Formats: sequence, structure tokens, C-alpha cells
Amino acid sequence: MDLWVLQKRPTGMVEPFELTRLREEARVLDIRFETVAPEEIDLIVSRGGRRSIRRCGSEVQLPDVLLPRTGSATDYFSLAILRQLEHLGVAVVNRSSAIEAVKDKLYAHQILAQSNLPIPRTMLVRFPVDPHLVAQQIGFPCVIKLLVGSYGDGVVLSRDPASFRDLMELVSGLDRSQSLILQQYIGTRPGKDLRVWVIGGQVIGAMLRSSTDGSFKANISRGGDGQAFPLNPELERLARDSAAALNLDIAGVDLLFDGDGYSICEVNSAPGFQGFETATGLNVARLVLEHCRSTVQLLPPVHGQGLALAPRHKPQGPELQALKAAT
Repeated sequence: MDLWVLQKRPTGMVEPFELTRLREEARVLDIRFETVAPEEIDLIVSRGGRRSIRRCGSEVQLPDVLLPRTGSATDYFSLAILRQLEHLGVAVVNRSSAIEAVKDKLYAHQILAQSNLPIPRTMLVRFPVDPHLVAQQIGFPCVIKLLVGSYGDGVVLSRDPASFRDLMELVSGLDRSQSLILQQYIGTRPGKDLRVWVIGGQVIGAMLRSSTDGSFKANISRGGDGQAFPLNPELERLARDSAAALNLDIAGVDLLFDGDGYSICEVNSAPGFQGFETATGLNVARLVLEHCRSTVQLLPPVHGQGLALAPRHKPQGPELQALKAAT
């Protein structure tokens, strides 16, 4: 199997941990693995089928599967690449529509709420912001978030109306056109949350993340501590249902402790797993690649432009039941 990982070029000299691990496990699984940066790709919209993709200016053999690792940094051009490859019959895991939905934090919460899943009370605001309305609908403390972001960046806790007004004055002075998300602060276990990994509709494990600097944010990338956390039916159901609602094959679901249960903080389409592998001992990289391979095996032949088409195979009997069970 040929696999591309779509990943923006790293800003430093060191390859990201996740790419290194995926490369290692690809060798074990005999998967031909390549890292592709969006800026290497040119798209030609035509009837040329698979000839409509160029890499570094030349025609290239397309992969069987593409694994996007652009996450919240997915821009319009990256989405266009994913859509083009999907139309050409390449298995894209996760799909472009799911990545686009998750990138927009408000839209993702709208989908989760529509699916009757527990989320903090959430409000979209624009300037001028009415502090009295915020106090009535969200209350204080409240969490302020940018519409797009990851690794805890662009997330601030406002503890009272006075600090909220000061912060709004600062933000409006920098960019008055900016829209913000305000969320109810859930303080059952301050500075702690759960990261739950879902692959192919199955919860593979959970990690308790704890802040080590007194912050309310527990991200491992910000120096938080990670420990394996035992699965339970409610946790598994929420993680599975969150990934399913957002059509994600691979998801990192962040849960907040909320009273005796949980609320969904956010869902990630390209979660990091360095801390998760260390904390849980799970081989996340191998599980991701095995899921990619199984996705390719389940894909029907593609009927598209410029392709030699194989007759569509119609499964019967036991094969049909196996496919239903797999999906």
C-alpha cells in the first residue's frame, strides 16, 4: 500500500514525533510511506483524471491513501488538495468535510449540540461585546477562545466582569473585526481533562492530562502531565458519539470532568500522540496505519474521469455481512 501523509513543513530542523513514529511503523507494516507538504502540490482542474495532480511540477503516481496531519492549520489550499484526491478515488482519512467542520470550533459545537451531546454553554460574540449579556448567558468565570486554534493557543480564562472588560478592550484595539467564542467554565476538576483516542469508531484508550503550572489548561504540549485513565461506558460512548457526529475516522476527543459525568471540550482531527503513547503504552502509530489499510481494502472501485474502470463488485452472503459489521 502507498500512503502519503499531508503535513506542513516543520519550522525547525527536527521532524515531528508523530511523523517519525508513523514512518517507523510503516516500515514494520510494509507500507510505502511519503511525507508530502501542501506547497509541493499543484492542482489542475480538468478531465485529466489522475493527471490533474502535480507534485514538485511533475506527474506523480497517486497513493492508495492520504493521511492529513494539518489539523487546525488546514487552509483553503490544503482542503482543495484533499477534495481533489477524494474525487480521484484516493482514500482520505479523515475526509475533507470532517476536517473543515472540526477546524471551526463553533460549527463543531453546533454539530455536537444538534446530536444532543453534552457541551459547555457556548456563545459567539462580536464587538462591541455586551458584558451584561455574557454574565446572564455564560456567567463568570468564562473561557474565551479564538474560532481557530490548537495546543491551547488562543484560549484565556476570564475570572470576573472587570477582567473581561479589560480583555475585550485589548482585543478590540488589536482587531475589532475578530469574533470570539465564550464558553461556560466547568471547574469540577480545575487544570485536568481527558484525551480520548477514537480510531475507526473504536475507543482505543484515554489519558488524564494535568496542568503542572497552575493553569486551567492541561495540554501536554504546554508542559502538562499525562497518565493512563481507565475506560468506562460513559466515557467511551461520548468519545465514539462525538467522532461519529463529526464524521471523523480518527479523532482526539477532549472531555472535561463535569459533576459526576463529562462535557465535551473539543474534538481534534489530527491529534498529537507523543504524550498519549508514553502514558498509555499503546502503539497509536500502528493502529492509525492499520486503520488506513483497512479503509483502502473496503473502498469500492472508483468510477471517474480518465481512469481504467473495473466492474463494480457486489458483495454477497457472508462477504456482505462482514462489510456491514466492519462499517
